[in-house]
Amino acid sequence: MMKTVYLGLGANIGDCKGNLREAVRQIVANSSCEVTAISGLYETKPVGFEDQPDFLNAVIEVKTTLSPCDLLGLCNKVEENLGRKRTIPWGPRVIDIDVLLYEGVESSDESLTIPHPRMRQRAFVLAPLADIAPNMELAGGITASEAAQRIGQMGIKKIADETWSQR
Repeated sequence: MMKTVYLGLGANIGDCKGNLREAVRQIVANSSCEVTAISGLYETKPVGFEDQPDFLNAVIEVKTTLSPCDLLGLCNKVEENLGRKRTIPWGPRVIDIDVLLYEGVESSDESLTIPHPRMRQRAFVLAPLADIAPNMELAGGITASEAAQRIGQMGIKKIADETWSQR
């Protein structure tokens, strides 16, 4: 049975836009996944470890038959394929793919928490999520659009519409 999921994408090393495009391509290449919406592309300031380049961020909507754990495995494999090295928490990265939301699932185990635990504090997630799912209800009964408005746009700038993912 197909489920709707939302994945957050980010990169700040190398060809960031190219890395994001390639991540989307590799997700689509999995026969269990269909990308059904792609947000605009946002340039954002780093969070946590601030001594690093700005990020490019986006959110994609995916229809999938993969379980949450298998989807996380796919995301980790795509990160590995693109050369991600986990060295500094919240540090620079070639690619980062986070499972933000998974239809009908709430979970909090050590490998995967759904919804993403810090999603509502991150404009770089909420702004692109509001692009593609403005009326998506988040925990607390507010929509993605309302959450994005509440957190504000400080340190985030939309630089492209959804066509950024096309070659």
